[in-house]
Amino acid sequence: MKTFKIILGDITTIAADAIVNAANTTLLGGGGVDGAIHRAAGPELLEACRTLNGCATGEAKITLGYRLPAKYVIHTPGPIWQGGNHHEARLLQNSYLNSLALAESRACRVVALPSISTGVYHFPLDQAAPIAVRIIHSFLETSEHVQEVLMVCFDEKTKQAYEKAELAFRS
Repeated sequence: MKTFKIILGDITTIAADAIVNAANTTLLGGGGVDGAIHRAAGPELLEACRTLNGCATGEAKITLGYRLPAKYVIHTPGPIWQGGNHHEARLLQNSYLNSLALAESRACRVVALPSISTGVYHFPLDQAAPIAVRIIHSFLETSEHVQEVLMVCFDEKTKQAYEKAELAFRS
């Protein structure tokens, strides 16, 4: 049975087939989740990312997990919030969908995601969470390999927003 779980935690400690990195378009590390993943994975991750020639917003690229407990890291630059009239919602959907599709293509069973774009990119959490929840559920309906998706929230406020979005989705 396929499952979607919302948990509080540090994505760099999650033993999954793939974790998703809320990256910037250079893929060369940064702040927030991106910086934490790069620090935990070790210098090999940065070396691998240098060979990828960046990544467009909403797209996704994959590397090994190196020193992480995850086999792969899927890097996706989410959109920077600019008021909502610059295709931010569509780009955020694409970040989740392209990340999950890449995990599926590598036969990953368990995928851990962060709340993409809701930190330093300022995408409103109350708008981002329902987008993510809808995309994840829709993806799980047809996925062959991906069986479990974990939304790994770094704080209680984020976790509550995803739990609220999950309740709304189910009702």
